[in-house]
Amino acid sequence: MDIMRAGTRPSGVGPSDWFTGRVRIDPLFSAPAPARGRGATVTFEPGARTNWHTHPLGQTLIVTAGVGWVQREGGAVEVVRPGDVVWFPPRERHWHGATATCAMTHVALQEDLDGRTVDWQDPVADADYRGPSP
Repeated sequence: MDIMRAGTRPSGVGPSDWFTGRVRIDPLFSAPAPARGRGATVTFEPGARTNWHTHPLGQTLIVTAGVGWVQREGGAVEVVRPGDVVWFPPRERHWHGATATCAMTHVALQEDLDGRTVDWQDPVADADYRGPSP
């Protein structure tokens, strides 16, 4: 058994190569091999979001605070709120983040495949970053 105590892993700033806007990443765990699981709490300030990206083994998001937007390539932008759980299948191109006016926090869970959990791609264009149509 290993207890990862709160406050023992420092918060980090979401790198501008992966995110638009102000993002804080709080690592939760990185399971030792042969396990592959990794998790972090990610907080997006209003207007902040990920770049387009994929995960080799998929990703689960558990929204814990605020209001956010998620979108898979070719799909509509969806609103997410605390308690919502989002599953992105392996290699599905997507992005997620806060709305333009409200911060959002989620727990992100994914697994390593050959040392990789994510493949970062291009930023979400400002013209494409908007909520669902009424």
